[in-house]
Amino acid sequence: MKNRFFTTVLLAALSQTGFAQSFDKTRLDNYFNALEANNKFMGSVAVSKDGVIIYSKSVGFSDVEKKVKADESSKYRIGSISKTFTSVLVLKAIEDKKLVLNQTIDKYFPTIKNAEKITIEDLLRHRSGIHNFTNDKDYLTWNTQAKTENEMVEIIANGGSDFQPDSKASYSNSNFVLLSYILEKTFRKPYADLLQKYIIQPVGLTNTSFGGKINPNKNECKSYSFAETWKVEPETDMSVPMGAGGIVSTPGDLTKFSNALFNGKLLKPESLEIMKTVKDHYGIGLLPIPFYDKIGYGHTGGIDGFRSVFSYFSDGKIAYALTSNGEKFSTNDISIAVLSAVYGKPNDIPEFSNHKTYTVTSEELDKYPGVYASVQLPIKITITQENQALFAQATGQSAFPLEATGKDKFKFDKAGIVLEFNPSEKTMLLKQGGGKFTFTKE
Repeated sequence: MKNRFFTTVLLAALSQTGFAQSFDKTRLDNYFNALEANNKFMGSVAVSKDGVIIYSKSVGFSDVEKKVKADESSKYRIGSISKTFTSVLVLKAIEDKKLVLNQTIDKYFPTIKNAEKITIEDLLRHRSGIHNFTNDKDYLTWNTQAKTENEMVEIIANGGSDFQPDSKASYSNSNFVLLSYILEKTFRKPYADLLQKYIIQPVGLTNTSFGGKINPNKNECKSYSFAETWKVEPETDMSVPMGAGGIVSTPGDLTKFSNALFNGKLLKPESLEIMKTVKDHYGIGLLPIPFYDKIGYGHTGGIDGFRSVFSYFSDGKIAYALTSNGEKFSTNDISIAVLSAVYGKPNDIPEFSNHKTYTVTSEELDKYPGVYASVQLPIKITITQENQALFAQATGQSAFPLEATGKDKFKFDKAGIVLEFNPSEKTMLLKQGGGKFTFTKE
């Protein structure tokens, strides 16, 4: 749920592609086995065509401490994919004439700044201007504590407004927490019950629910970060994210959900078109996800150590989902590998060296720091040095550490980034997702 994005080259390319009549499942299995053997990824994936699962794979542990292996029924927190479920519930309420898109939220939340101007559609499209509470420096000091509706509304109200409503879009979890409360007030039922009645039961999602404290005895995954070994992450209390990030599920259930959504089993066609309509990068609970010449729709998620993504490609009726409870490798690259297999495109099995990281001296690192700009991408990358480490920070994003792999070469596996410096020419080559982008030091 915490909005942590790295500069990601999307999956688009220029050539045509179509569904592979039979794809190499063994090769894809070997791909995941390589990730697992090198402690790069713990999680599950699933792909369906025409509503039927054609591939699934689980690697790693749902509980590292007890050595419990993950399987296709292991449940993961799916973070912001929850926003897609919440959007369906809101549009269902609109179809039932219980809500309207252009109604303002002041009757629900009079203490929210600009509440008399902010509409339900503004919340759905991240156009409210309401500050994103997960961006606050103190967020991680209280996110594991249970919060009441009044407490969360007070936190959100105290964050104020970042811009005038509907003047632009900016991702804010606050929007969907408030939408959760609006749904509860409208239907006079808890969010978890609405989820069950309008989505889980009609679609038959046997491994999906609104989350609570993680219970490994119910095959619910803990989440981990990697530092020499897998270390368990703290748990966000689900009263904090609500419908912005509080759902648990599996890749199999997520493919069922997307098949139901995109084939008219949850909403009317006109409601789905509203969800797919993109304005300033955001639809309603959906984002465009390109792969070669195809455009899918779905969402990504992240909460604690969990990462997730789902997408649906109407051309071919392909549904794809990934959930992870520990990763030290680009999940974007994993998605590319799976979809490449499905659509008959080449993709290499990664090779991981067991040798020690290339050693670089402080004197050598002195050559790299500075601000780099490119005519190919609308961002700048700032390179800084701290002690014996090099860090990169793209415009508007968090800094990330670089690992030396050779002379003038560095990488950041989580985002699939490789940086190659040429100090004499004051240039830097960024490689990611098959793309190459030249940056020059200012």
